[in-house]
Amino acid sequence: MGKIWRSLKTVAGLFSAIALTQFGANTSAIAADTVVVRLGLFTESITLTELQKAVKTGKLPGSLQSLSEEQRRFFLGALGMNIPMNVVTLDRLINTQIGTTILNDFATALARKDKAGVQALRAGLVLGSTAPQGLSILSFIAAYPSKRLEIDLPKAWVVAGNLNTAFWRTQQFMLAIAPQLDPTAHPGTPQIAFPFDPSQPGSAQVKILNLSLNDRKRDRQIPVDIYWSTAATPDKPVIVFSHGFGSVRTDLRYLAEHLASHGYVVAALEHPGSNQANANLAFQGKTRVMKPQEFLYRPQDISFVLDELAKLNQTANYPLQGKLATTNAMVVGYSFGGGTALALAGAELQLERLKQRCKKNLTILSLGENMQCIAQELPENSYQLRDPRIKQAIALNPTTSLIFGETGLTKIQVPTIVLAGSADKTTPALTEQIVGFDKIPSPKSLVGIIGGTHLSVKDPSTTLDQIGQPNTPISGGEVVGEQAADVRKYVKAIALSFAAQMTPEAKNYAIFLTPDYAQFASTAAFPFRLITQIPPDAMAVVKEFVEQ
Repeated sequence: MGKIWRSLKTVAGLFSAIALTQFGANTSAIAADTVVVRLGLFTESITLTELQKAVKTGKLPGSLQSLSEEQRRFFLGALGMNIPMNVVTLDRLINTQIGTTILNDFATALARKDKAGVQALRAGLVLGSTAPQGLSILSFIAAYPSKRLEIDLPKAWVVAGNLNTAFWRTQQFMLAIAPQLDPTAHPGTPQIAFPFDPSQPGSAQVKILNLSLNDRKRDRQIPVDIYWSTAATPDKPVIVFSHGFGSVRTDLRYLAEHLASHGYVVAALEHPGSNQANANLAFQGKTRVMKPQEFLYRPQDISFVLDELAKLNQTANYPLQGKLATTNAMVVGYSFGGGTALALAGAELQLERLKQRCKKNLTILSLGENMQCIAQELPENSYQLRDPRIKQAIALNPTTSLIFGETGLTKIQVPTIVLAGSADKTTPALTEQIVGFDKIPSPKSLVGIIGGTHLSVKDPSTTLDQIGQPNTPISGGEVVGEQAADVRKYVKAIALSFAAQMTPEAKNYAIFLTPDYAQFASTAAFPFRLITQIPPDAMAVVKEFVEQ
């Protein structure tokens, strides 16, 4: 696996180098023989022969010698790389949503009059990988479909800076977690027959009840939207939603409506100390971003809501009287809410290591890790917040890396699904979901969305602010709205099928919680993966990361 990881790091370097040189590949009949580098008013023309000589001598031609020592080492190292990567694997990666995004980023540094930079890069990566020595910058040049390449060096440095080894390690993991699937199979090609489509809405008309529940003991006013229909029955679990940090209870509205149309009652609540309203006050300097007690209050909010729903279930003439199975509940949490869901499922907050880690340099942490560091102010080192009424849990892009310590996730006591997006910058998949998933007891499933970003699972109404956002190494570049429709469709299918495992219809839906259905539901933009255990090759990626 060490060889695979070294090849992966080389791919990362190669992509970054492409950002510096934007070499592509097509056929040698129209090979590029000149590269023009632009740096403000400065331009430098470099021939293929000069670059080949640079690899042998270690000396850059002409004015490129004025680059910094670090840039020169990077440039020369990239030129000398050869990557023996399987052409099928490479083709699969660059034709995903995230692969297209990467190529679009690289193309911003490439000046072409025909605006065909992305197509040329895609062809170059695939055809270049068929060379005997493997993919390399020089093999790109030898086949690029233009006599002259022109790049903007400052833009190229920006693109290269957006890439990091953790991102590429996650891509390798995602491609490795389902080796039993045929990598050449076309997305949507069924290996077996599926009886129906669980992503389609049910026949019942969805209604919404808006509640405002007052927890006097904790002085918490908790808004709750109840999604339900006349098809609701007590043999189906109540499903409770926990939103992300600084967000709203409509985070997953599309999913709540979908489940309600199939006869489930969904309670989407809002956590008052970590919602959007609180974030807005913090932005104005009127309150803290979040108090450490929120790590405890959030699970307690859900327990309180279940208490109140149990009372409503006994209330005469109430629309939901006798329909609420509050002792047989499922929790669905997104992002920070994913961590909340896992805590309710039994994961123990273990803060000793977190308190040590969060005293160090926080600038190298992700946004998700920084948020977890707020918990270091809690007085105790461990907290158990499990609610025995929670019988299943779904954690979408959850935060787990610090808050549950070394063994907190091993204490989960219910079937669990963890979803991870390969292009998630806020809660990076490897650190926040994959390492933690290995610690969760079975039965469990890990759902991998290749190309999925942090906000891809959210309701489109809550991602309108992403339009025009800059793409940086720690934020932006979100695939949302209509672009992420395939992701939301798959989330609807697996959430409904998982909820059905708590009903008499369990057997009818079990087939949709399999790797075969993940393959079938995959699209060209978003290949999906579902596993119940991490296979050895992929586990080696995890172990290498943990041992760093």
